[in-house]
Amino acid sequence: MARLVFGMNQSLDGYVDHMKFAPDPVLFRHFVVEAQGQAGSVYGREMYEIMRYWDDDHPEWSADEQAFAAAWRRQPKWVASRTLTSVGPNATLLGPDLKAAIGALKAEREGEIEVAGPVLARSLTELGLIDEYRIYLHPVVLGQGAPYFAGPRPPLRLVSHDRIGEDVVRLAYVPA
Repeated sequence: MARLVFGMNQSLDGYVDHMKFAPDPVLFRHFVVEAQGQAGSVYGREMYEIMRYWDDDHPEWSADEQAFAAAWRRQPKWVASRTLTSVGPNATLLGPDLKAAIGALKAEREGEIEVAGPVLARSLTELGLIDEYRIYLHPVVLGQGAPYFAGPRPPLRLVSHDRIGEDVVRLAYVPA
């Protein structure tokens, strides 16, 4: 049975914003390895459209960026959206019953399935479907933006923590 994992970069004050701060090379390499090992990713419309950036090659990309793009393209992607009518390569639109669709994915797959984006994570948290939360805590204060927890804060239990690179701490929690 697959596990649903929601992991994102977060500021010290609880916000996620890929435009305000980015992973350093060490953390980016960590994300490459994560992507290479994932059984797939689940996206909401907005995050899926952002991630479509990796569908096209860019000549200025580093070797790690090329490796991430290859891993992202290779893995299956499922998109929860009420507005999209089609999705790109290796992606599938989920039906309107999110709980049933994600439940079926978890039952038929093995490994970790990434949950991408706080809006989708909110819905999946409310449905009790996320198995682990990974916070990549950066020494940045944003003061505003999209919060990591976009809805109710579930009771959590810390299961691991480690430092990645110079400034980032990864905190892993499971529902308590």
